[in-house]
Amino acid sequence: MGAVRKDTAAIVLAAGQGRRMHAAVAKQFLLLAGKPLIYYSLRAFEESPAERIILVCRKEEMAWCREEIVERFGFGKVAAVVCGGKERYHSVYAGLCAARENLSDRGLVLIHDGARPLVGPAVIERTIKEAAQYQACVAAMPVKDTIKTADADRFAERTLDRSRLWQIQTPQVFSYGLVRGAYERMFTDPKYQEGVTDDAMVVETMTGARVRLVEGSYENIKVTTPEDLVLAEALLKRRKYG
Repeated sequence: MGAVRKDTAAIVLAAGQGRRMHAAVAKQFLLLAGKPLIYYSLRAFEESPAERIILVCRKEEMAWCREEIVERFGFGKVAAVVCGGKERYHSVYAGLCAARENLSDRGLVLIHDGARPLVGPAVIERTIKEAAQYQACVAAMPVKDTIKTADADRFAERTLDRSRLWQIQTPQVFSYGLVRGAYERMFTDPKYQEGVTDDAMVVETMTGARVRLVEGSYENIKVTTPEDLVLAEALLKRRKYG
């Protein structure tokens, strides 16, 4: 474990339902190499410079998360397990509110999708370092494939310049005052909530702040479909034995 950075908190999101996984349980609780998917994200931040962790999950899963995840695996940095909301941004805001008690406006908050179990220590440390300098940054990687836009009839419209396209990941890291203020402004008008897909978008549109892209990892995949779970297990096995 690296040195703990004071005034730093990680929000780990586990409130999604994961409909595309077509499973009886939420994707973040599916087993990956014998442990719940969310275990790996929590372990990554337990071993990171983050001082504390806020775990956000659905109301009906809060007790289970405390007992079967936090207590069972001994995650001592988890300071709170809080109830998420209908949309991702509701869950993020719940985490931001929970972090307020122990975080100053100049502190750093890392927001991470619990469905990204393979986030590595180098990615976490890079994003913390860059956020300390630029106030807002996200883990990201250059896209590998050609990307085209399509018209309403699904015909290719134009080809985008791949050299300028990045695939956005998490963690997304911000100074606490900046991201909390952005979220509070977003909630002042429902129109601001339309089409919100990540935290960087909220910060960009609500504050005008520039968000720095920081090198992530192609292994830092988001488990969304059954195929992703197979890939995650293969990557985890390679990491363990490689």
